[in-house]
Amino acid sequence: MTGKSDIGPILRVALPTPLRRLFDYRSSAKGSAGAGTPCPGEIGPGMRVRVPFGRRHMVGVVMETATQTELSEEKLKTVLEPLDSRPIFDRAMLALLTWAVGYYHHPPGEVLSAALPKALRLGAPLEGMQGTWRLTPAGREAWAQGEPRRAPRQRQLLAELAMQETAASDCLGRGVWREAARALEGRGWIVSVQVPLASAPAIAADAACLLPTRIAGPELNVEQRQATQRIGQSLDAFGAFVLQGITGSGKTEVYLRVTEQVLARGRSALVLVPEIGLTPQLVERFRERFQVGMAVLHSALTDQERLAAWRDAFSGQARIVLGTRSAVFAPLPQLGIIIIDEEHDASFKQHEGGFRYSARDLALVRAQRAGVPVVLGSATPAIETLHNIQTGRYARLRLTRRAVQAAPPRTELIDLRASAHHSGLSTPAVQAMERHLGAGGQVLMFLNRRGYAPTLLCTACGWIAPCSNCDARLTVHLAARRLRCHHCGADSQLPARCPQCGFAVKPVGQGTEKIEETLAAMFPGLPCVRLDRDVVRHRGDMEEAMRRIASGEGRILVGTQMVTKGHDFPNVTLVVVLNADQGLFSTDFRASERLAQTIVQVAGRAGRGERPGEVLIQTEFPAHPLLTGLLCEGYEGFARTALKERREASWPPFSRLAAVRDSAATAEAALTFLAEARALAGPLPGVRLLGPVPAAMARRAGRHHAQLLVESADRGRLHRFLDGWLPQIESLPSARRVRWALDVDPIELF
Repeated sequence: MTGKSDIGPILRVALPTPLRRLFDYRSSAKGSAGAGTPCPGEIGPGMRVRVPFGRRHMVGVVMETATQTELSEEKLKTVLEPLDSRPIFDRAMLALLTWAVGYYHHPPGEVLSAALPKALRLGAPLEGMQGTWRLTPAGREAWAQGEPRRAPRQRQLLAELAMQETAASDCLGRGVWREAARALEGRGWIVSVQVPLASAPAIAADAACLLPTRIAGPELNVEQRQATQRIGQSLDAFGAFVLQGITGSGKTEVYLRVTEQVLARGRSALVLVPEIGLTPQLVERFRERFQVGMAVLHSALTDQERLAAWRDAFSGQARIVLGTRSAVFAPLPQLGIIIIDEEHDASFKQHEGGFRYSARDLALVRAQRAGVPVVLGSATPAIETLHNIQTGRYARLRLTRRAVQAAPPRTELIDLRASAHHSGLSTPAVQAMERHLGAGGQVLMFLNRRGYAPTLLCTACGWIAPCSNCDARLTVHLAARRLRCHHCGADSQLPARCPQCGFAVKPVGQGTEKIEETLAAMFPGLPCVRLDRDVVRHRGDMEEAMRRIASGEGRILVGTQMVTKGHDFPNVTLVVVLNADQGLFSTDFRASERLAQTIVQVAGRAGRGERPGEVLIQTEFPAHPLLTGLLCEGYEGFARTALKERREASWPPFSRLAAVRDSAATAEAALTFLAEARALAGPLPGVRLLGPVPAAMARRAGRHHAQLLVESADRGRLHRFLDGWLPQIESLPSARRVRWALDVDPIELF
C-alpha cells in the first residue's frame, strides 16, 4: 500500500544494520514546509533520531524526507525523539556518505556509523555540556543591595556572576569556591545549570594577521618553494597534487607552509597519516608552528577522547584535524585543504570487517566536492597514483634533494649464498655496523617479522608447532615463553619438549626479538631499541622509544614495518635490510609494489642528517629483476616496469576489481556459496568473474576462507553489474550459512 501525503512528513532513516536500505518513519514534528524543506525545529536530513526497530530502540540518521511511503499507516512507526537541533552531517558530508554507500555497495546505516564516534552513535549530545552557575533574580537583587556583607567570598562570586551572567562550575565550584557556591545556592541566589560548550568564533577571511606562528620555519629550497607556490595558487579550486619527494626532502615543511596559507584564509586543514605511530611526531610539528586549535583522531583514543576531538572539529574550535584513516570523516565546517601523508600506504584501506573503504580515495572525492586541493605526499607513490599523473588527472610536484644532506645513501646488495652469516646477520653487515657505530652513528636493522622465531621445530621427528585454528605456524615469543599465532591471536605456553616424541625442540629462523638478542651479545654496552607491535602496545610506548633514539641512548634500532613510515632518525647512518626476499614470489600482483616501497622507504632512513648514509640489503636472490632494477633505476624505474606488466595483464589501474570474500565452518560451504553466486551472474559482456578459489591461507581463526573476483576494464560497467548482482546473492539460502562481504577496489588478494 502506498502512503499518502496526509500521513505527515516521512523520514527515511539510515540505521546501523546490515540491510542495504533506508527505513521509513513518521516524523514527530508538527507541520512541514514540504518534502526536503524542514520547518524551523523540524527533523531534517543529517539529524539523528531515536526510533523503534523491532523490540529495540536504535539511533539512526535521517537521509531524506518524503511525503509518501510504501508502508501502510498502521505499520508506519513514529520517531521516538530527535537527538539534534541541527544536522550532525552537513549537506556536503551527507552527499559524500551517500556517494560512498553507492560506490562501495555497503549498507547505508553502517557507512554513516563509521563516520561517527561511538558515543554519538549511541545518542550522546551533539555538543558538549558544561556545568555553570547562573544568578537568579533574587541573587541579582541581593547583589545590588550589597549582600552578603559578612561573606566576602560569596560577595565576590555574586559580583562575578553579575558581570559574566554565568561562570563555569568546574572552576568556581571547586576548591575554596565550593563552600561559597553551595551557600549561595542554598539561599536561592544562584542555580547550577548545564549549557552547551561555546563554539569558537569564526575567523574572517582577511584575518591573516591574526594567525602568527609560534616559530618561523626553515628557509625553503627552490623545489619546496615552487611546490608551496603551486599548491597555494590553487586553494580556491579542486586539484590533486602529488608531492613526490625522496625521503628526507622536506615534504612536511611544504605541508606546514600550505596549511599556513589555508589558515590565513579563515579555513581549516585535514591531515591524514597512515599509522598512529606517526601521529605524535606530526602533531608536535604542527603545534609548535601554529597557534590554533587542533584535534587528533585515531583508534588509540578512548571513546570520550574521540568524542571531544570530534566536537572540537564540528564546532570550529579545531582548525587543524590530524588523524588516521577514520579522520577522513572529520566534520570541518570550512574545509580548505586535505593532505595525505604517505599516500601509498595500505593502512589507508579498511581491509576487514564492516565498511571497507579507502580513506585516500574518499579524501579525493571529498576534496573534489568541496572545491579544495588535495596533496598526496610520498617518496614511493602508489602505482595507481603514478598512472593518474601520466593521464593528467594529478599534477606532480617533485622534491629531489634532501633538506640537509644532498647525497642519497649508498646502496649495496649482500648475497647471503656467498657470505657467511650467523643468526640472520651476514659478515659484511656486521663489519659495516662496527664501522658506523665506531664513528658515532646509529644503526637501523629492518626485519618485517616480529617475535623471536617464526617456527618451533623438533629435530628428531620433524614436528613444527602448528596453529590449531589456522593454516599457519605458531611464532615463538621467547621472552614471554609463549607460542602465538599472528593471524588469529591463539596463545599457548612454549613447550620444553616435542609433544609428539618428547625430544628437545628449538626455534628456527629469526624475528626482531632474536635479532635484538643477537645484537646485544655482539655489541655489549650499546643499548638497542626495538620497534614492533610487541613492544609498542600502550600509549606512550612509541614516544618513549623515539625519545631514546633521538637522545642517542639507543645506538641500535631494530624494527618492523613500523620504522618505514615517515620517521626521522637524523643520526642513523646505516640501514640493514635483513631479509629482502619476502614478497619476491607472492601470487598477489601488488606484492612487488609493496616490497619495492618498503625497501625504498626503509633505505631512506639512512643519512638524513649531515653524515652520509649507507644501505645494505641482504638477499638470496641478488639477480632478481626487482632488486637490481631498484638499485640501477630507483623506484621510478621499478614503477615503469610494473605499469607495463599490469597493462599487459589487465590488472589495476588498467581494470577495476571487486572481491566477494566469505568464510564458513567448512571449505565446501565457503566454495559452494561463491559458486552459486557466480552462477547467478550469467554472461555479461565486459565483466569477468575469476574463481571461486580458496584463500592463500584457507583456514584462519577456525573458519575456511575463499574469494571470488569480479573484473572489468570499465568502472561504470562493474558497478552496474554489482547493483544487479548483490541483491540476488543476498537471496541465496547458502548466504545464511556463511559470512560474506564485498570489497570494492581491494588492495590485497588472499
